[in-house]
Amino acid sequence: MGLDNIAGGLLISLLQLFLGLVLAMGSVYIGLRLFDWLTEGIDEMKELKKGNVAVAILLGAVIFSIANIVESGVSSLTQLIVPGLPPMLLLASFIIGLVNLIVSIILAVFSIYIAVNVLDKITVGIDEFKELKRGNVAIAIMMAAVLLAMSFVIRGAVVGMASTLSPESLASALGW
Repeated sequence: MGLDNIAGGLLISLLQLFLGLVLAMGSVYIGLRLFDWLTEGIDEMKELKKGNVAVAILLGAVIFSIANIVESGVSSLTQLIVPGLPPMLLLASFIIGLVNLIVSIILAVFSIYIAVNVLDKITVGIDEFKELKRGNVAIAIMMAAVLLAMSFVIRGAVVGMASTLSPESLASALGW
């Protein structure tokens, strides 16, 4: 292995790291904004400024859940940047990876929204967001656990989707 190959591999690794960081932070930002938009009756940032630990626990679980689900989308996208791929296959793979990432962000936010709504239906007589505003840590921990558990299940679906739409399957389908 020559110095050119090592330098090329290092450059690709740094590009993957940078791309992964940008996509991960962007995904978390978009996810938090969408979650804020979906949750009526509570201003999460205002509650955080007041020191509401319950809201902080829930937002931490939202961030972790989004990251857990989206990680597979980011990983599949960054792994597509490999030396030696023909330019058209690289471009097609990048587009497929980007679509996988966008779908994983949508699935993450939608899953969190569904989980919170289903939990609301199950816990009759408890207004979770009213309790969170009051600082009820027990409710926050229960909601966080539901979100985290859901994220592991949804992540499996995203991994399956990403493996189905891989550069190898694309090349095979196109006869490359």
